[in-house]
Amino acid sequence: MLDGKRICVVVPAYNEERLIARTLTTMPDIVDRVIVVNDGSKDATAERIAECVSRDARIVAIHQEKNQGLGQALITGYLAARDSDADIVAIMAGDAQMAPTDLAAVVRPIAVGAADYVKGNRLLRADVVERMPFYRFIGNNVLTLLTKFATGYWRIIDPQCGYTAISVAALRRIPIEDMIKGYGYNAHILHMLNLANFRVVDVEVEPVYRDEVSKIKLKSYVWNVSRLLTRLTVSRIFRKYMLRQFHPLVFFYLFAAFQGLLITPVLLVRFLYLYFTVGEAPQTTLILLTFCSSMAFFSLFFAMWMDMEDNRALEGRPA
Repeated sequence: MLDGKRICVVVPAYNEERLIARTLTTMPDIVDRVIVVNDGSKDATAERIAECVSRDARIVAIHQEKNQGLGQALITGYLAARDSDADIVAIMAGDAQMAPTDLAAVVRPIAVGAADYVKGNRLLRADVVERMPFYRFIGNNVLTLLTKFATGYWRIIDPQCGYTAISVAALRRIPIEDMIKGYGYNAHILHMLNLANFRVVDVEVEPVYRDEVSKIKLKSYVWNVSRLLTRLTVSRIFRKYMLRQFHPLVFFYLFAAFQGLLITPVLLVRFLYLYFTVGEAPQTTLILLTFCSSMAFFSLFFAMWMDMEDNRALEGRPA
């Protein structure tokens, strides 16, 4: 327990025979229960889990016969934890990529009532550039910006970090069963939390990169997550600012999309076509292009500003 709160840790695992034992045997003493979900592993992961279960009474194993994806493994673990006597549910990957020494810091804001959901943030570490692979660092920053639009939590960074904790009270109020089954679940759960008006906070965690092997296929990951974030952005703005209440930021977002995605590209194509075929810059088209692109930028800026202000109350605080 921590500050009188019972802690449950969900550990998803798929083909982690090399590292699952390290993850389970280094679980901190504050943890009351560990639910490890073996997501249809084809190696000796099940055997390694069984060995750990025999030595630690806190560990409960759930074996899924077929591999259903990380999101489904988390859903399975969340549902099991939700029906237990836990107060807080944390997520730690089965590849030992999350430092056990950080767990107390991750769950404490919830334990003291300062937040409903806590997300690890590796980018707060000064040495992250040296420790995190460069392509992950760049991709993480791009996805961070897109995730802000999709979730409404404008002050969070490193949304791809899976080291998280959630209060069981919040878990029982969001439709966790509907969470996306594959990668992108991080943004989806934040999206659900925002629509339910729960407080979220970032906590610094150690970026651990040793001998784990990433299962992410970069091209498909970027494409699928980008589509998901676009869909979540539209869904959040429509449901939160049109169905549940009306907010003028909707008009600014729509105007920015109309100008930036439709009018400006057409004018740009016209300008380039005339420039390379006639040999001179058409002044009228250039003026319209500059005006429309500027209007799109300022409309987007004002929409983001109003969005940030409306969601300021959902900012948790570190413990």
